[in-house]
Amino acid sequence: MKEYAYYPGCSLHSTGREYDVSLKSVCKLLDIEFREIKDWICCGSTPAHNISKIVSIALSVKNIELVKKMGAKEVVTPCVACFSRFKAAIYDLQNEEGLKDKLKKIMPYSDDEIKVLHPLEIFSQDEILTKINNIKKKDLSGLKVVCYYGCLLTRPPKVTRFDECEYPQTMDKILGSVGIVTLDWSYKTDCCGASFSLTIPEIVIKLSADILNEARLVGAEAIAVACPLCHINLDGRQADIKKAYHRDYEIPILYFTQLVGLSLGILSDKLLLDKHFVDTTRLLSVNKV
Repeated sequence: MKEYAYYPGCSLHSTGREYDVSLKSVCKLLDIEFREIKDWICCGSTPAHNISKIVSIALSVKNIELVKKMGAKEVVTPCVACFSRFKAAIYDLQNEEGLKDKLKKIMPYSDDEIKVLHPLEIFSQDEILTKINNIKKKDLSGLKVVCYYGCLLTRPPKVTRFDECEYPQTMDKILGSVGIVTLDWSYKTDCCGASFSLTIPEIVIKLSADILNEARLVGAEAIAVACPLCHINLDGRQADIKKAYHRDYEIPILYFTQLVGLSLGILSDKLLLDKHFVDTTRLLSVNKV
């Protein structure tokens, strides 16, 4: 069994709980175990690094030091915002002169390296893809899905070092391994406006509407995501979009882990598919999932 340190971040124990549950359910079948970091703290997300660079780095490094204390060498961060902040902290410490000394004045810090991973990187490993293919129980070849990566997972490329910056394929590869048809489209890495969710919601409504509109134009029945912030905008804002633009998309927004879980025979209620704002029942019934 492969074991990783696990950083859920604030979202996966609250608004993104279905991501947390579906990820762990699938990983259990794949002999992957997560050990949640004891006493983890918020990564600071967008607000911290907009106010103080050293504070934002300290928040991420505090969690990374806790990973080291566990004796782990790899930590999984499902939230893309958390993934981005961890990666940025490590990159800045390695490349900005004098930053390590400044950090050490306010908190303990060691130079031991820790690898920060997104679940997509784990699932796309050849041995995991083979295992998924060997144990899958349901044919999902009838589903037409677009993969939405969001703006942070691949940017900036020198920091995240994840896939191809403008046109990533990792999620497409994973879903394709269970037979899902992933469609080409031009909004894979466009921003949904997550950081403006509370301050300027009209921007979020406009950006999310553009993403949903393009998904519909290419013939997608659902959008697959890998970030709780992207999910809450695309799923939770559809009622606002209907009110603002008179467009009733009703496109289910599913975590890629939920789709993989369905293919492995995990029941929809165990994947918390009933937790979404946009109903998933019709999509699943039409495709006999």
